[in-house]
Amino acid sequence: MDTISLSFSLNTFYLLVSGALVMWMAAGFSMLEAGLVRSRNTVEILTKNIALYAVACLMFLLVGYDIMYAGTGGSVLPKPVWQGLLGSAGTAGGDYSRYADFFFQVVFVATAMSIVSGAVAERMKLMAFLAFAVIFTAMIYPLQGYWMWGGGFLKRAGFVDFAGSGVVHLAGAAAALAAVLTLGPRTGKYGPKGQVRAIPGHNMPLAALGTFILWLGWFGFNGGSELSIAGSEHANNVAKIYVNTNMAAAAGVVAALLVSLWRFGKPDLTMALNGALAGLVAITADPVSPAPLLAVFIGLVAGVLVFFSIVWLDSKAHLDDPVGALSVHGVNGIWGLLAVLLSNPAAQWLSQLLGIGVIFAFVFVTSLGLWWLLKQLAGIRVSVEDEINGLDISECGLEAYPDFVTKH
Repeated sequence: MDTISLSFSLNTFYLLVSGALVMWMAAGFSMLEAGLVRSRNTVEILTKNIALYAVACLMFLLVGYDIMYAGTGGSVLPKPVWQGLLGSAGTAGGDYSRYADFFFQVVFVATAMSIVSGAVAERMKLMAFLAFAVIFTAMIYPLQGYWMWGGGFLKRAGFVDFAGSGVVHLAGAAAALAAVLTLGPRTGKYGPKGQVRAIPGHNMPLAALGTFILWLGWFGFNGGSELSIAGSEHANNVAKIYVNTNMAAAAGVVAALLVSLWRFGKPDLTMALNGALAGLVAITADPVSPAPLLAVFIGLVAGVLVFFSIVWLDSKAHLDDPVGALSVHGVNGIWGLLAVLLSNPAAQWLSQLLGIGVIFAFVFVTSLGLWWLLKQLAGIRVSVEDEINGLDISECGLEAYPDFVTKH
């Protein structure tokens, strides 16, 4: 086998394995969200997660991939569109298989949609959520992704987003924020005078397991975004990405634990879990440039930010986000994109701010319009009675724990 064929095979295999790790993050989101909701909503949120993954795969194949990657690097709209993945030559730039590229990119789409799932938990109609998922994964996500990763105007403006703090995480958070504003809080979450009522999740072991699965999958998320491993430079970059990704997550845990100990008097597990995810989101914008100690700093800041953001959004803004998705993926997506400026000489303030503003504004406005339309056409929220009895029965006709009393 010649050197070119060997590199092609190695890079293709690496992308496929990385994509499989990112696909495994779907299990992480499922377990995390299931653990952080009440037991009577477990089946519904698991159904939502496996269904959104399937929808994302199908819509990105049929429409989204060609919008995001078939362009010529123009300004706003990709040209040409819908060249047809299955009719392609099977290579992408000669470095790896085009099919491997599709597989790696499609699991990112599902990740963005999973962010919305947790934020709207326990009160949204399943079919309304899936209807939104169809449009989001086919059109909204791919178009803003094209502006950066497809060679569009954000890329040409110098915006830096290596693995998706903006394209994936901020975009998912913007869509989630639009949904939360349209949907409203869970019944009983806030008192008549605005007092906050805690609604704890039912299974912390599941939530912790989900976080560890996500942590593992993130090595594929960030490491795979190098897109190649053949050659000493690419291999060294991948190793550094793994180290920085791990250190940012670890620092996020420590920071969130210490802040919760200071504010609550005891370390809070849910804050620690979100601290890990916040660190992972923040380092995703550029896990290659920072030295490991700087990655630790980025994770520490992320852990502090996620704590205060979750508390403020809940107690002051009254945005009911059962899993902290807005803070983890939105606030720390922005922090990660700004943190790029600390170590990447190619990054510029105006370019980073432009990318943040464009991604958030486009995804938020289009998502808000789509949620409003779905609300007018068929409604997006279950009845108060169904919410109190649990979405497992009303939406799915199945209980997660039929042998136990689960009315709490």
